[in-house]
Amino acid sequence: MESVALVAPVTALEFAGDVLLAGTGPEVAAFRLSGGGPAAAAGRRSVLREATVQGLRAEPGPAGGAAVRVAAFGGRWLAVLAVRRGGPGEGARLAACGGGAAREVGARVWEARWAAGGRLALALGGGTVALYEWRGGGRWLQRASCGGAGALRCAALAGTGWARLALAAGTAAGAVVVWRAAAAAAPRRRLLGHQGAVLALCYAAPRGLLASASEDRSVRLWAVGELGGSDEAGSCLLVCYGHRARVAAVALRGPGPVSAGEDGACLEWDGGGGVRRERRGHRGALRALALRPAGGCIATGGDDGGVRLWRPRRAAPAPAAALGAPVRPRAVLLVGPRRVLALGEAGGLAVYEAAAGRWVPVLPPAAGGPRGVLAAAPLPGGDEALCALAGGDGRLLLFALGCPGAAAELQPFEGAVRGLGWVPRPGLPPDTAALLASGPDGEMLWLDVTHCPGRAPWARLMGRYLLPPCKQRWHTCAAFLPQGGLLLCGDRRGSLLLFPCSESPGQVVESTSSTNGDTNSVSEDSGSETELSCLSHKGARPLEAPLSVLFGLHGKTGVTSVTCHGGYIYSTGRDGCYRQLGLQGQRLEVLCKHRPRKGLQWIEELRFTPDGDLLVLGFHADNFVVRSTRTGDNLHCIPCGGGHRSWSYCSSPEAFAFVKCGDVMLYHCEAKPCEQQVLLASLHGREITCVRHLGAMEVPGHAAINIFVTGSEDTTVCVLALSERSRAAVPLARLSDHNSSVRALALAGPVGPGDEGLSTLLFSAGGRARIECYRLLCARDPASESAVTCQVIHVASHQLDEHWERKKNRHKLIKMDPETRYMSLSVVPGTSSEQLLTSWKFLAAACSDGSVRVFGLLEAARKLVLVAESFHHERCVLKVEAFLHARAGGERRHLLCSAATDGSVAFWDITGPITDATDALHRAEGQMRPLALDAPLLTIVAHSCGVNSLHIRETPEGRYLVASGSDDGSISVCLLEVALGGGEAAAGTCLRILERVARPCAHAAHVTGIRVLRPDLLLSASVDQRLTLWRRGPAGLHELSTTFFHVPDLAELDCWELVEAGGGLRYCCVLCGQGLEMLHGTAPPEPPPLEAPQ
Repeated sequence: MESVALVAPVTALEFAGDVLLAGTGPEVAAFRLSGGGPAAAAGRRSVLREATVQGLRAEPGPAGGAAVRVAAFGGRWLAVLAVRRGGPGEGARLAACGGGAAREVGARVWEARWAAGGRLALALGGGTVALYEWRGGGRWLQRASCGGAGALRCAALAGTGWARLALAAGTAAGAVVVWRAAAAAAPRRRLLGHQGAVLALCYAAPRGLLASASEDRSVRLWAVGELGGSDEAGSCLLVCYGHRARVAAVALRGPGPVSAGEDGACLEWDGGGGVRRERRGHRGALRALALRPAGGCIATGGDDGGVRLWRPRRAAPAPAAALGAPVRPRAVLLVGPRRVLALGEAGGLAVYEAAAGRWVPVLPPAAGGPRGVLAAAPLPGGDEALCALAGGDGRLLLFALGCPGAAAELQPFEGAVRGLGWVPRPGLPPDTAALLASGPDGEMLWLDVTHCPGRAPWARLMGRYLLPPCKQRWHTCAAFLPQGGLLLCGDRRGSLLLFPCSESPGQVVESTSSTNGDTNSVSEDSGSETELSCLSHKGARPLEAPLSVLFGLHGKTGVTSVTCHGGYIYSTGRDGCYRQLGLQGQRLEVLCKHRPRKGLQWIEELRFTPDGDLLVLGFHADNFVVRSTRTGDNLHCIPCGGGHRSWSYCSSPEAFAFVKCGDVMLYHCEAKPCEQQVLLASLHGREITCVRHLGAMEVPGHAAINIFVTGSEDTTVCVLALSERSRAAVPLARLSDHNSSVRALALAGPVGPGDEGLSTLLFSAGGRARIECYRLLCARDPASESAVTCQVIHVASHQLDEHWERKKNRHKLIKMDPETRYMSLSVVPGTSSEQLLTSWKFLAAACSDGSVRVFGLLEAARKLVLVAESFHHERCVLKVEAFLHARAGGERRHLLCSAATDGSVAFWDITGPITDATDALHRAEGQMRPLALDAPLLTIVAHSCGVNSLHIRETPEGRYLVASGSDDGSISVCLLEVALGGGEAAAGTCLRILERVARPCAHAAHVTGIRVLRPDLLLSASVDQRLTLWRRGPAGLHELSTTFFHVPDLAELDCWELVEAGGGLRYCCVLCGQGLEMLHGTAPPEPPPLEAPQ
């Protein structure tokens, strides 16, 4: 089989002129950096055969040359590439040099350096230094070995000729040893200090500095002078501690080191050993680091398969400045980036004019009591703004900031005004804004307020609404939906409320206006003589109840914002999540929940940028952060003491004001280009444990795009698009509902391409005994980077401990182990038939507590229910596979196969439990006590230890081939026949083994993936990184071919068939582990049928 696309950890980075090279698996990817614009992918080439690229070294030379030679090495392999500049509008071209193929040099290559005459100096395993002529057939020019160095973990070379060639090597014992190639009897110097293995070295010859990084989480800087010069031991200049895990790479920028660690951080150190700059954004450990001499760019890559380019840091923003508020502030509010409103504790209001640098009083303290609620809405086309101010006496003051003396005073409530806010409403005149005010007893008023220059604002009552009863009964945010006629509000209790809103003319509100001490009626300004009092006659408008309520959606801490974008509704809250919602008629429906970052417990708002990024505003610990979901980096991090104090943010240009130490603090940051650019998107920060192929989509102007779903140890599920042309994966959606590792995935429903794309149900399960169910909708989008979009709708979830909490007399029962994990999932096929007509779908799960469980899903009601279980295996169940047996007369049997750690494989008839569960669920409206599965029909011992892979395929004769792979590297295949007796009882089902074949040593390690492609053809994959095609015949299994793949620690295999244009059949597969690889191959011809015996 042939590799089509590979996503692997990035293990090497190097700048070669205006091109950045990245080593990912055996491949090298190139990115063009020329010009001031963003970098772009330029090409990709497979360089090493069966090794991972561990290092890339560009040949020094004048900038701007037509081609740059680069040495690529990894394991015992070495290759030389030529990076040639393309024409205008073209990317760089990668070509092989010196015969084209990679060469095996016989020992591990730790480091390579270009020497005089275009030769290569190599640091090899065992402490060997060599001079190698790579041109022609390749030959050794000089070799020397140094004894007493110990086990090496990294190396750095210096010097261009053999006489002055020197080597510094990091050892597993924590020492850095130095010797010269010409006198390599023993190390000349030892640098001691690290408490763990030295993992990376970097030597700067002009300064005589050597930087070392270790697994003890430290970086050290040594003064060594000329590396092969004197025999004096170097002195340690700096010891830098700041990483929270092993340090994997180090480089020198001037006199200071830059390091990348397995904690995902890239740290730049100052002269005192402190952290000058911290860069984060990757989802996993960092493995590679490179510095660009010209321009100061830094490139990082890691286990997540991502590559990021960091531009030179912009000037550090000035710290927040104290403005010297005239009174002790109670609340602050930004009106544009240059004006700050401060409400004093006594109720006085002042404005800070940044242009003048002084405070200007606006309103004196209130005579009737302090005011506590403030809101302002800037008007377009100028610096004017409408302000609303209210307090505990129920009075509402409306005025223009430029003319505070002309204020309209209303009495909307008899009690305190709890919530106040301006809400953008489409279609309003430029001088009018919508205001929502909440009072006691859950009443909310909608007022349209019009600015009248030189006079008091004019208010019109547009609607009255009643919030649901709760302790904290006032609104916190609102939005008028673009569908029209609907108002969406979030309240302090964490609920979302949908109200009807009519745009019919409302009633003019009578108020008193104060202009130079006079009191006039707003109705006189409007020309009306029959104005109604807002307080006494507001009952003329009906009190509207909500059309749809999502009670407590964001918990008890409240909803912070609601916004509309792209036809969907987004809400945020202080629960650390934001939710995507849809509107079904006049009913709110939660589609998906997102948690952007661990520790971000307060999300205040979402901002959608024109370039497609989503910015999350919120509080992480006591810092206000603006976080980019595209890069995973904090664009701003402002230490303000937390969100419990009054604060305000303005995005254009960016400003942040907050109250601290009895004063108003103002932070300014001018808009500048983003420092970080993502060259390769990150997938998962840890091992990929499961993968499923969703389907392929044809998009005009693009090659076929395959859609995959992956689950990982990093607790996330990712939907990604993989193009065979670009060989790069682009994440479409990332699901973060799991609180532990994701171990299993299953797909249900039609997944074939239709007129509108792909649609299927996705089940994901893993640690903490948690199952999540989603509806995936993939559609074509030629305008996007991936040419495909994916909409995710969360359908249901289930967790065993929640099920236990609902049980009666639970104090008498043993609580389930919180460490229970789901190891495998399988959707029960064919549950809708004439005999079993139901809208329920059923799912089988293998559990680590020794049980086999069956769940029922009703998508319309969003219910996932445990319906049956059995603890027959009494040990960890690793795999389950459900299949359907149907006879010609229409009779069906739902069968289930389970495999455990003792090597046993059990077969069950679950037709009866599914039928009984369906009846019980219909009677009890989706609630039932779990049934007990009957004893298995058949149990066989297929292996001597755990079964890691399992697959079942029906033959044309109506029999079933069951293939399994084990921890001991063996493969077992058995042929089953199902016989059905009379009646519907399970006792009428009988299984017979017709044939059984085993291959004891099929692989050298665990067999974690197996598929029956045809009755005579099997495909198996193992941790030994071998993908083997087997022919099943009368004499057993015979190996047809073996392909090496580049995914270490293989976790799972998925296969599908593809019919080519000429009618030929091609088999495709995807493998996951420490990366993701897609392969395909043509099907071998079927063997001729055996002649019948005479």
